Amino acid sequence: MEPENSLLDQYIVAQSHTVNPRVCFIPTASAESADYILKFYDAFIRLGCQPAHLSLFHLPSQDLESYLLDQHILYVGGGNTRSMLALWREWHLDHILKLAWEQGVILAGISAGAICWFEQGVTDSLPGELSAMDCLGFLEGSCCPHYDSEPGRRSTYQSLVAKGSIRPGIALEDGVAAHFVNDHVEHYISSRPEAYAYHVERTGSQVEENPVQVRYLGIQNNR
Repeated sequence: MEPENSLLDQYIVAQSHTVNPRVCFIPTASAESADYILKFYDAFIRLGCQPAHLSLFHLPSQDLESYLLDQHILYVGGGNTRSMLALWREWHLDHILKLAWEQGVILAGISAGAICWFEQGVTDSLPGELSAMDCLGFLEGSCCPHYDSEPGRRSTYQSLVAKGSIRPGIALEDGVAAHFVNDHVEHYISSRPEAYAYHVERTGSQVEENPVQVRYLGIQNNR
């Protein structure tokens, strides 16, 4: 989201514990936007990585499974989550990503690439509305990104949780990431000094929004 602020990208690369790690961008949600792909290459070359990307319209010469399992990090971009997951399932990418996760490949992403790992997420894939949708289900519960920056995100997520239309979960303001190890969150981190995350839960017919501790990755004191 912030080309001039690479704190989260640096953090993701560091988790590989590898010099010059292989990082593969999966830009399906953006309809494989060429501009988005170029920005990815520029960002991750600067971070000392070996960037690549997966196109489902121009497939790699090797089979998808071996291509993706050979990566250290798989980074999923933002865009239309519904269309992305439909294409993934057609190409059995959902099963390959599950295998990659089980074998220790780092899975990361932004927006659509953040919610896709959960059982459910809040999406604007349908024009003019925010709604709940089923995702890959690697992680329990739901996720709502852009909690502070897009009108209606906060109120819609809370309403969906209150009605039982979506499972309780986590809400992330822009610049915040949830770091999971296996299927449990280890901590929340941020590229912005004043950005927050919340657990959003249902108690009876009411919703509770509880802030969680977020560690800022910059030079300011952690909070």
